[in-house]
Parts: sequence; C-alpha cells; structure tokens
Amino acid sequence: MFAIFKKISLGNWILIGMILGLFFGLFLNFHVHDHFIKNIVFMDNVFYLGGNAFIRLMKMLVVPLVFCSIVVGVASISDIRKIGSIGGMTIIIYLITTALAVTIALSIGILIKPGLGLDMAAASQTANVTLNQTMTDTILNIIPENPLNALANGDMLPVIIFGVLIGFILAKLREETQVVNKFFEESNKIMMSMTGIVMKFAPIGVFCLMAKTFGSLGFEGIMPLAKYVGCVLIGLAIQAFVVYPALLVVFTRLNPVRFFRKFMSVMFFAFSSSTSNATIPLNMNKLEDMGVSRDVSSFTIPLGATINMDGTAIMQGVAVMFAAQAYGIDLGFSALLTVIFTAVMASIGTAGVPSVGLVTLTMVFNSVGLPVQAIGVIFGIDHILDMFRTAVNVTGDAICTVIVSFKNKSFDKDVFNDKKEPEKVAPDLI
Repeated sequence: MFAIFKKISLGNWILIGMILGLFFGLFLNFHVHDHFIKNIVFMDNVFYLGGNAFIRLMKMLVVPLVFCSIVVGVASISDIRKIGSIGGMTIIIYLITTALAVTIALSIGILIKPGLGLDMAAASQTANVTLNQTMTDTILNIIPENPLNALANGDMLPVIIFGVLIGFILAKLREETQVVNKFFEESNKIMMSMTGIVMKFAPIGVFCLMAKTFGSLGFEGIMPLAKYVGCVLIGLAIQAFVVYPALLVVFTRLNPVRFFRKFMSVMFFAFSSSTSNATIPLNMNKLEDMGVSRDVSSFTIPLGATINMDGTAIMQGVAVMFAAQAYGIDLGFSALLTVIFTAVMASIGTAGVPSVGLVTLTMVFNSVGLPVQAIGVIFGIDHILDMFRTAVNVTGDAICTVIVSFKNKSFDKDVFNDKKEPEKVAPDLI
C-alpha cells in the first residue's frame, strides 16, 4: 500500500489535494449546517491554520531564493565578454520574448477576466486596494534607498535591482571575488533545497486553501478557475504558435512548420518532464540536427533554461489579473508595467525545475500588493499547466538559438532543409 503512495509524484499529490479540498469545501458549503463545526472548527481553525502556514512558508522562501538566484544567474553570464555579439543578442531576445509573453498574458486577463465572479475579498475580509502610482514613483521605487531594509521588508523590485548589480560586479571581478561567488552559489543551492522541502507540504496546504475557499464560495468558484486555465493555455498557444513562428520568419525566413516538425519530440519530452534543465542535452542535440552550430547552442540553451521563462511569465501575468479581479483590486497602468518588469526579472531568478515558478509568483504579487493567498487557489492545477509552459519555455530557447545562430552566420540552411546530413558532435538522444 505505502509503496503505491511513494510512486505518486509530488505534482500528482498536489492535484489530489486540490480535488479533495474542492469537494470537501463544497460538502461543507451545502451539507454541513452546524455553524460551530463548519466555521469555527474547520474554516477558522483547521483550514485557516493549514492554508496560512503553507503560505507563510512560501513567503519565507521568496526573498532569499530570488535574491540568491538572481545574483548567481547574472554573475554566471560573464562569458558574454568572450562571446561578444552572441551573448548580447541572446539576452536581448530572451528578455524581449519574456516581456511579450507577460504582456500577452495581461491582455488576455483583461479581456477574458478569469477572476470575475470569484469574490475572494469577501471570503478573506481583504480590503480593496487601488494601485495607480505615477510613472515617476514607479521608477523611483525600483531604486533601493537601503538594500538591507528592502531585503527585510520584502520590497521585491529594489531587491531585484540590488541582486542584478551585485551579480554584474561579481561577474566583472570574478577572479578577485571567488569566495563571495561561491557563497552565493552555495546559498542558492541551500534555498533550492529548502524550496524542495517546503513543496512537500504543498498537498496539505492546497487542500486547506481549496477547502476554505470553496467552503465559503460554493460552485460559483469553479468557473473562474476554469477560465484561469483557459487563459493560460490561450496565452501559451499564442506565444508558441504565433509569436515564435513570427520571429523565426522575420529574422531568418525559415519555415516554422519545418521547425516544429523537427522539434516536436523535444517539446513532448519537456511536456512530460516539466523541467527545462533536464531537456538541455536533448534541445542542443536536436538543434544540431537542424543546422545550429554547437558553439552557439552550448551557450544559449543553458542560459535560456536559466533566464528565458516565457511560459512561466504567461502564467504569472494571468495569475496577477486573476487575483486582482478575484479580490476586487484595481491595478493601474503603472502597476501593470511593474508586473511586466518584475515578471521579466523573475525569469532570471526562476530555476528550470518543476513548479518553482509558483514560488517566484509570490514575488510578482508582492511587487504590486496582491494577496498571496490567491496562489493557493491556483496551486492545485499548476502541475498540469507546468507541463504546457515547460514545453513553451524550451521552444522559446530553441527559436531564439536558431535566430542567434542565423544572424551570426553559424547556421547551415541546407541541414535545416534536409539537403544534407548534419555533422554530429554528440550522439542522438531521442
């Protein structure tokens, strides 16, 4: 019996916790009429404690995890000086595609309004907030007056800027700062390990959060959740099958249908594994089959798995609009720009492992003052969405690599068009 339970993955346990919490919450809502049992025992004690304890654990991780990840991520790209135009072009394309991804997500969220009808403000007694800072205030708030104070208070935009600056300086002074570099690398490993431990409590936390939400709201909470899933999938489809092919045609004049036919096996592997990191060797190998120089892909693909998270940015953009609408919070234009900037920067601090994007989603919520409790509602279905967005993340890395290789004249069009065999550096993996 226990052996069967051990074989169930964490993502599936989270999905089970979501389903059980949803049904138990609906059961309390419609079939338990005793006020003491329903509200005092479950809603205000058991579910409140379990759900909020998990949320606090997640919030505990955010600042040190993101800070260390960004410092290590930026410090690791010092090879740009050696590679020159390849490194600069790669990073610019990665950041632009991520910005496009989160902009598409916010636009879909504004049009479809997935959180409308889910009155979470009433369920949690959260006051409505209006965020309409001026652009000047938004820019000034990015610059930390006191970095330590920003770290202590969890002011994410100043923390990001401070982390980026430290990363660049460590990259520049690599030989003189090896001890500090090693400290941040090991700190990042510690935080990733701690994230893994906290995530083990996710099924219980999701169960409590879902039960409390649907115990208060009933069936009307299901439709917004379905709309949220639909919005994310629409955003991922637009990014994968509209934005990427358009970029490929504009910059290379290559046939996107031929690209997807060749690359589909890597997308399926990324979908099934839910991890960009595990797909790195397969991605590089397949791009070599398409005519991309190994010298280019060996730099751009590992870098993309670290800083190019278009699928994750789409999820975060839709989640922001979902939470804002569910809590009745009015996000002004400057707040939306803050979300775009924070999501792009969060992609640098998002490791290519399953579901860690939900941890950095807390950072995006904090940047515009959204209640992080909303994450618990979407947490349970994230395992399924994570599979789709990982496939998009990996595809984005490949498209950008083809563009960079083409522009740097290290791309063989004859290989891509099947007019000659590629010169293999590594054996076929798939």
